[in-house]
Amino acid sequence: MLLWLLRLFARLPLPVIHALGVAVGWALYFGLPKDAARMQENLRTSGLCPDEASFRRMLRRNVAESGKGLLETFAIWFRSPQHALLWVRACHGWDHVEAALAAGRGIIFLTPHLGCFEIAALYYAAHHPINVLYRPPRKAWLAPLIQTGRARGQYKLAPTNMKGVRGLLQSLKRGEAIGILPDQVPSTGEGEWAPFFGRPAYTMTLVSRLAEATDAAVFMVFGERLRGGKGYALHFRPLPEGSVTTAAALNASVEQLIRQCPEQYLWGYHRFKAPRGAAPVPAAAGALESGH
Repeated sequence: MLLWLLRLFARLPLPVIHALGVAVGWALYFGLPKDAARMQENLRTSGLCPDEASFRRMLRRNVAESGKGLLETFAIWFRSPQHALLWVRACHGWDHVEAALAAGRGIIFLTPHLGCFEIAALYYAAHHPINVLYRPPRKAWLAPLIQTGRARGQYKLAPTNMKGVRGLLQSLKRGEAIGILPDQVPSTGEGEWAPFFGRPAYTMTLVSRLAEATDAAVFMVFGERLRGGKGYALHFRPLPEGSVTTAAALNASVEQLIRQCPEQYLWGYHRFKAPRGAAPVPAAAGALESGH
């Protein structure tokens, strides 16, 4: 029944889905006060809003965009790829992608929690194989939904364990592409503390290790959500060599992308949490957050 309802929902026009998403965003904002407080704190401490008025404007837009992002995910998962990709109105930087493939290099696509991060992988999978790292959900009933929605055609999923990482490495060595959420909080022992918008954030080291081991080309990817439910503009931006050699450098590249469209970043994500058992925040990193 749930799958049937989701497939029915996915048939709605994108403007309707996004309009419903705005309502859902505000419902969640008022219904989940802890998440709302986290969104406010992360946005306020980002330094992107110079005054209270701009902060309030950005917050209102972010609540709406977060709701859109939630509902569009289900629509993209349960709409046929051919129909979902009709929502892509523009694609910038694709020539760089083709050049990397022609050179025989694997590609690491870094897609932060910015805009519509589901549509980019689906778009690439319509042309070439891609293996995307994902964290299996804590709630077991969500797992088959994710598998059904994402693992279609040339789109494969690699779980966040050693088997999944080996699969990513093998894909790169074959000259294929992989996808990673670079601002996802890694598990204990798989990251290090690095500044992110002036605060210490536990940041994955996997990206630098894979890039070093394979000489893969690294791209930042952003699915920009167009206003009025008009669709998406995809941005594929190659990063210069050595841009992700450290966790701090990785975060700096993610920050640069977010600054282009901060209202579409998922500020409610628990980016600054410390995984259980992780090393304490270093004194230098802690000083960043305290402002000393």
